[in-house]
Amino acid sequence: MTTNSWRDGRRYLWPSAVVVPILPFLSYGIVSQTGVQGWWWLTPLLVFVLIPLVDLVGGDDVGNPPEEAARGLQADRYYRWLTFLYLPLQLGGLVLGCWQWRDGGLGWVGKLGVLASLGTVNGIAINAAHELGHKRENVERWLSKIALAPTGYGHFYVEHNRGHHTRVATPEDPASSRLGESFWRFWPRTVWGSLVSAWRLESSRFALRSRSRWTWRNDLLNGWAMTVVLFLLLSMVFGFSVIPLLVAQAVLGFSFLEVVNYLEHYGLRRSFNGKRYERVDEQHSWNSNRLVTNMFLYQLQRHSDHHANPVRRYQVLRTYDTSPQLPAGYATMIVVALFPPLWRRIMDPKVIAHYDGDLDRANLHEPARASLEARYSRGELAFE
Repeated sequence: MTTNSWRDGRRYLWPSAVVVPILPFLSYGIVSQTGVQGWWWLTPLLVFVLIPLVDLVGGDDVGNPPEEAARGLQADRYYRWLTFLYLPLQLGGLVLGCWQWRDGGLGWVGKLGVLASLGTVNGIAINAAHELGHKRENVERWLSKIALAPTGYGHFYVEHNRGHHTRVATPEDPASSRLGESFWRFWPRTVWGSLVSAWRLESSRFALRSRSRWTWRNDLLNGWAMTVVLFLLLSMVFGFSVIPLLVAQAVLGFSFLEVVNYLEHYGLRRSFNGKRYERVDEQHSWNSNRLVTNMFLYQLQRHSDHHANPVRRYQVLRTYDTSPQLPAGYATMIVVALFPPLWRRIMDPKVIAHYDGDLDRANLHEPARASLEARYSRGELAFE
């Protein structure tokens, strides 16, 4: 096939990425007509139940655009506007949720549904922020910070780009989970570690220029300021009764991000020669080619190519046969990660087999070493 004749066969599937932020509006419409508050659970049910089920029958997409077509594909603004579109829907949904929290006459079923919906939408919004924050255009970088404001995770803009991408798949990276480490143990380590790392990185940037870090140019401070202003405005409009909603959905939202971080690099480690770590390659991220989840997540699951080429736009990310593959899409594996015994039964053998049974080559949670050695001998790797 020539470059001129190549067409993106998924072009009109990419708007799937903005379905999720539309769902709270759909929930509101259905609840208004039926009075059944359970419809406020539509968003989390679609993301964590329906999408995993559809993923099972949706199959994999292992095709890559030809390199000769990549430049034109990257320049096509259609794909860019699909990331821009997420933001007004995200913020509109937040306003809708606050209004319904105060004036919707909701019971606990409805209120918890609103909370779960907003947390899901704003958690996935961090993925949109991730896509925008890697780009060179200033407008996209500022939009990335806006998308992070509802979850109060403005420091992700600094830590992910300048911290995680440098230290990925090493013990020094708070966002790279370790073999034998449960998500519930990983969560406090990555939340606090990423915050501390971001502050140090941004402080160092100003110290190198002999300037004070206490300035609006500080990417952490202006990112957090957006959250403060947003929450204050919503509290002024809807009353301070919405503060528990705003805080709880923010925690739920950034936890959604962290469970994705957990599964992306679980147990994977770059080799160290005594002076430096090897270059990041396709062996250092867990990938998935599940079509449906890739459409909903701006192809985040092609994570190896993203780390190799951070400014490459989502529509041209490639898959590699040599990348370690998850047994299911992110939507399914997020749910699995919440249940450590199930996660470890599925994923620990895969990591151990990836390193031919040598635990010293993996990014290992040392307290789990003895149990892993007892459970998985080299002879047992046939389980994989």
